[in-house]
Amino acid sequence: MTQSVEMPLWLLLLILGFAAIAALDRMLIPSVRWFFRRRLEKAVSRLNKNLDRPIQPFKLARRFDMIQRIIYDPAVAQAVAEHATAQGIPENVAFEEARRYAREIVPSFSASAYFGFAIRAARILSNALYRVRLWHLDEEALGKIDRDATVVFVMNHRSNMDYVLVTYLAAERSALSYAVGEWAQVWPLSRLIRAMGAFFIRRKSRNELYRKVLSCYVRLATQAGVTQAMFPEGGLSQSGALMPAKLGLLKYIVDAHQMDGRDVVFVPVALNYDHVLEDRILISAAKDKKRRFDARIGVITGQALHQVWLRITGRYHRFGFAGVSFGAPVSLKQMRSETEGDVSRLLARSLMRQIGGLTPILPVPLIAWMMLRTGPLSRIELERRLNTLLKQIPDTYVHLPRGSRGYTVEVALRDLTERGIVVEGEGLFSPVAGQEPVLRYYANSIRHLMPSVPEGDAAVAKEISAPAGS
Repeated sequence: MTQSVEMPLWLLLLILGFAAIAALDRMLIPSVRWFFRRRLEKAVSRLNKNLDRPIQPFKLARRFDMIQRIIYDPAVAQAVAEHATAQGIPENVAFEEARRYAREIVPSFSASAYFGFAIRAARILSNALYRVRLWHLDEEALGKIDRDATVVFVMNHRSNMDYVLVTYLAAERSALSYAVGEWAQVWPLSRLIRAMGAFFIRRKSRNELYRKVLSCYVRLATQAGVTQAMFPEGGLSQSGALMPAKLGLLKYIVDAHQMDGRDVVFVPVALNYDHVLEDRILISAAKDKKRRFDARIGVITGQALHQVWLRITGRYHRFGFAGVSFGAPVSLKQMRSETEGDVSRLLARSLMRQIGGLTPILPVPLIAWMMLRTGPLSRIELERRLNTLLKQIPDTYVHLPRGSRGYTVEVALRDLTERGIVVEGEGLFSPVAGQEPVLRYYANSIRHLMPSVPEGDAAVAKEISAPAGS
């Protein structure tokens, strides 16, 4: 036992290294984790005093613990057994598949990343790219929502800027948990998105086991009171128009609700833009038979670098206006008490109807709609016809910059001409050949709020140009 043993120096260092790691893991690291955990809890406690909706303990749970909770859930365990039988595989293989799904879905929320970085970045980016306008917000109705209720913001999906814009505008209310698609599963972007509380979902999964794992996570989050944000359309609108709601995620939330538990309150949110960053990509995708959304990281990075170059050369200006409206909250508990059976479809229609009615009418969509129906016009003629048109669309959320119809026409034409969508010739403004789909894309965003008239109809020009009171 007391004999000397010779060994290479590198082996001795390796053994000492492993011993040090073991000591850290057993003694020091747990203490450090406890220290930072206590600091985090104190910081969250201070944050909750300033938030309308406090951060729920569920969001702060360790990711490993949440994954374990999901895969050992009775409903998931039953799905694992059924999946193993259906696929003819051992149950332990199916169990590992469920674990992989849970690891893919579950976020790793960081309060410091969300409130220290994400909100500041969202505010800076939103105001750098757009003139942001909060067009409608019923503070009284939102203030009456039960503090213990689970709040779900339900939004139309125009652009990937939607995430940024709503995060910025909801900063004083709560930390939002978004459902994001496969586009965000790119390293290192995925790590940042998980840290901000977003959870990943596969848009087209036909695997029943995957759906059961996802529904389990949504059920646990909903019952724990986590504030969520979702896009019921399921993806970006490729036509610019409001699309019908898909019931997948919405139904998971409805099914998770218990009448004797906390209420779930849905808040409809309508968004619109003068300039959607992905507009041409979306229009091209709509023409593709496979409807592929070709927005690779390289494409997006190229656009971002182009904007940086414009700012350096002094030619940059913001992409017009971005408008957001918040609608009246809808209580799931109240709806279920007044309606027999599954309320998912009724709820979806009600929310989409509110979103459609709240859509802000911004300068570019407004002028795009007019130009498609009247043909080439001078600026003065556009102003005159706009005056008449505004009297035909009462009770809608029309944004007139500076309260001026003339300036509204000016900023819209400036944007459209600089982007090569509209051209001026002999004092008349008309669409550039081949750019009509872009005009139609923006016009579609407000089409449901406008007079029911076809494009290019001669009667339309007469109707819009008719003098007031005629």
